[in-house]
Amino acid sequence: MTPVRPGRPRTVGPHGNRLPGIPTERDPNGVVPERWRRSDRWGVVWDTDDVPTLTRFYSALRGRRIWKMDEEGSASDSGEGVAYLGVRFNPDYVHPEWPAPSGAQQMMPHLDFQVTDLAAETARTVSSGAEPCEHRPQDDVRVLRDPVGHPFCLYT
Repeated sequence: MTPVRPGRPRTVGPHGNRLPGIPTERDPNGVVPERWRRSDRWGVVWDTDDVPTLTRFYSALRGRRIWKMDEEGSASDSGEGVAYLGVRFNPDYVHPEWPAPSGAQQMMPHLDFQVTDLAAETARTVSSGAEPCEHRPQDDVRVLRDPVGHPFCLYT
């Protein structure tokens, strides 16, 4: 992925095509928010074969601002702190199986989101494109898959 130059979040793909309707945090003067200039940022990056769909899903799910997005990837954050969620294009992406069948690779990291009303948030998340899973590790946890198949949990 082409690195983003300070003050110039990308809203065009690598071949110059504009990605319509991509909100970014860049202000009209091209100023980069202070938190993006820090050197102690860290994040979780998901692979996908559909960057816009996955980026918009997590942005809507948790109210995260999209910092940049193009055909190769995206980054978003909550507007505070040093953590971000990244999405990276991988044409060979295959979603993980969870729970993993015996003998298969076990699931790698997944995201957990605390919510106050599990039933309401589960319904809202499903209406936004998530798929509920039958597996329920605890009564206060719901396992879902995002639109490209990554498992994640809502819990109270």
